[in-house]
Amino acid sequence: MKTRLGVILFGIGVFAVVIAAGLAFFVAPSVARLPYDLKLCTETVKEDCLRPSVAEAQNAQFLYTKGGDAPVVGIKAGTLQSTTEISPLPDTTDKELTGDLKGEAVVWRGLGTVVWTEKNETISQYEALIAVDRDTASAVEWNGQKLNDVAAPAVPAPVSYTGQLYKFPFGTERKNYEYFDRDLRKALPIEFKDTEKIDGLEVYRFEQVIPETALNFSQERIASLIGAFAKTATSGEVRYSNTRTIWVEPVTGNFIKVSERQRKTFVPNVGAPTQLLNGDFVYTPGTVSHNVASAGDSKSQIQLISLWLPIGVAVLGAILLIAGPWMVATGRKAARGRHEEITDENDVSEDENGKVTA
Repeated sequence: MKTRLGVILFGIGVFAVVIAAGLAFFVAPSVARLPYDLKLCTETVKEDCLRPSVAEAQNAQFLYTKGGDAPVVGIKAGTLQSTTEISPLPDTTDKELTGDLKGEAVVWRGLGTVVWTEKNETISQYEALIAVDRDTASAVEWNGQKLNDVAAPAVPAPVSYTGQLYKFPFGTERKNYEYFDRDLRKALPIEFKDTEKIDGLEVYRFEQVIPETALNFSQERIASLIGAFAKTATSGEVRYSNTRTIWVEPVTGNFIKVSERQRKTFVPNVGAPTQLLNGDFVYTPGTVSHNVASAGDSKSQIQLISLWLPIGVAVLGAILLIAGPWMVATGRKAARGRHEEITDENDVSEDENGKVTA
């Protein structure tokens, strides 16, 4: 009986090791991938969805324009609230991502809106369509990509996304990455700086410093700025700088907190410069708190499937692989011992008188 049980346990141990390998090499990679069915959080969808990220810049200085019969162009001061919404587009993904991209990337729509909170007026807005790799979350080349950040009838310039934009890779490393800047319409290095904790959650801090750089504004936009702020000038340029800091939860690659110190200045060839934007944007406490909770839950799920469950099953399998042969060996030894006892009991002998005794 003991021998038979040992054989069964050994078989279960082999099966457990196979299951552990399957969890580690097949199930775990599928968990650490961007899914197709993510949704934007709404009033009716509140679980397993993407909640908008909100950043605020208090005491900001910014360009304010208003059309109509009496157009207004000027510099205002107040609190700016920047909201970023990410909406996965599964239908577009299925229809347009073909060839090498099929099954390997998803299409996201990004909508960014900046509102002057004191007046509840929209200051600027952009829409982005981007294809991102399901493993690295970096942009991949796709013919449908776009970045519309100008008001009609102006036509947005072409864009070619590269690098990270809304997320870092699953299993983010302590190294430098490329991060896409919308104003410059290109990716630049973002450097790993340190490991920190936000509300008890371990995060990696990355920093991207963009020195003052001339933006590629159209002649029409420059002409409108000259008309508003430098009437005697004949040319000019808008110079942009930004210090971007992103705190990333490394297992999921999710943003926990983002800070941007944005500056834009119109510099005419004649006259004084005009600061068009001076704002220090940072995620609101509510956004950070939600990101910590969401990333913490996702991190636990990924680690359970990719680390703790395979380890636990593998350890159980190893124990059974050792216990099974041991039980077989001890069972056979015990069986031999019983056999020898029975043999000894049944041994017979004959004395000198011919009498048989057991």
